[in-house]
Amino acid sequence: MVFSSILLAAVEPFSWRRLLVSDDAPLSFLLEIGLRCVLMFVLTIGALRVSGKRGVRQLSIFEFGLILILGSAAGDATLYHDTPLLHALMVFVVVIALYIGANYLIDRNPRIEYLVEGEPELILENGEIDYPAFTKAPLTAQELFGQLRQHQVEHLGQVRRIYIEATGEVSAFFFEPQDERPGLPIWPEIYRHPLHELPKKAAYACHACATVRELPAGPAPACPRCQRQHGWLPACATPRVG
Repeated sequence: MVFSSILLAAVEPFSWRRLLVSDDAPLSFLLEIGLRCVLMFVLTIGALRVSGKRGVRQLSIFEFGLILILGSAAGDATLYHDTPLLHALMVFVVVIALYIGANYLIDRNPRIEYLVEGEPELILENGEIDYPAFTKAPLTAQELFGQLRQHQVEHLGQVRRIYIEATGEVSAFFFEPQDERPGLPIWPEIYRHPLHELPKKAAYACHACATVRELPAGPAPACPRCQRQHGWLPACATPRVG
């Protein structure tokens, strides 16, 4: 209680001096912060260059851990006067050495990579979603369909196989035009409105697993493939223009 009273008395709310400068360091320390930032920036770029990656989407689990640790070390060394640069440099050297050693072990034994990073997951085959596998994937249907639309995909009948890679990226393989089939439409304005009452007898695609069935008019049944009652959408047969 005494400590709380002292703290309340010592802190002046919205004090511009306290917000902008520190009583523990002179204004000239700002110049040292600038130098620290330059040095840590150069070291961080060099570490990323060692990993050989050019974008965040390409990062593996090892590389993501590399970024987190180096970011913490670089952040402390750029801001705090009591963090010597040699300490931060030691962190960089050890972490990069561990990264290179891990890559060496992975090259010698690919099972280590599968154990740590996981394996690619097949989530769609021949225009139909593997619903149990897809529910475990690190992305939603809208995120997946958004990526497919960038490849001019209008419905899943145009897609032969989709994998979720260990990095979280999506790899898609498409049917040849003559092999395409009716499939689940993935335009947002259509996909958001599944039918629970079918207006006429026609080919419909399950809103959950994308299987296509010829269904009569009337109340929408549960999907015979995935057993879900998420509704149906009229199957689309538009050819893909790649």
